[in-house]
Amino acid sequence: MTCSKILRYEKRDRTAYITLNRPEVMNAINIELGQAIAAAVKNAEKDDDILVLIIIGEGGKAFSAGADLKEKNQRDVTEITNSWQDADANCTKPIIAAIDGHCIAGGLELALRCDIRVATQKSTFGLPEPRRSMLAGYGLHNLSRMIPLGEALLIQLTGSPITAERAYQIGLIQKLVPDRAALLQQADAIANDIVQCAPLAVQAIKRIVKTGRNVPPEYSLKLAEPIRKFIDSTEDRLEGPRSFVEKRAPKWKMR
Repeated sequence: MTCSKILRYEKRDRTAYITLNRPEVMNAINIELGQAIAAAVKNAEKDDDILVLIIIGEGGKAFSAGADLKEKNQRDVTEITNSWQDADANCTKPIIAAIDGHCIAGGLELALRCDIRVATQKSTFGLPEPRRSMLAGYGLHNLSRMIPLGEALLIQLTGSPITAERAYQIGLIQKLVPDRAALLQQADAIANDIVQCAPLAVQAIKRIVKTGRNVPPEYSLKLAEPIRKFIDSTEDRLEGPRSFVEKRAPKWKMR
């Protein structure tokens, strides 16, 4: 485990747990925490033993309340958010957001950049930027790509939060659980399911889906062609069917 005052990084089997550790300010993201998140994601990306990342907030009150507005008064808020967004966007491995408590503004944007979102029933979600005469960043352009347009506009134009139940109903989160213990259990279960899959195939799927959803299907097919050829040429492509026939767990070599 790697610990600091603001972030914990822990390897559990083949999963990296990244814990935002500023509970006294609802895990608000300042420059230092943003840089720590970026470093943790990059570290997991480079580690061949890690196949899945889970991001969670400490304390139980908030996943993250977004950019640290006290620091914003002294520094440009874009510097705070951009410090972690590039690393998250370039990560080829699946990232799960385990949300317990408030998930708003830049905190929601961090969760949106993850691939799968799991939340407790007490959690809330929102983009309150217009109430401070601000515009959201990633959420402004991508929330409406992930949930129905009317729901996205309701969240963004009012600045009002929605409940976890409503977030689950509109597909913003994929699993809804009663409490933090169940949250950790569910996040681990999803991570373990991902780990059973061929890592190169999982990374290929993430790349194709993340890019392909923003272009017409025919362009997505073109994007997938060389990636599919690569996957078909790997040893793991032979190992998968062979292990099924031999009724044993596959031994992925990632080549």
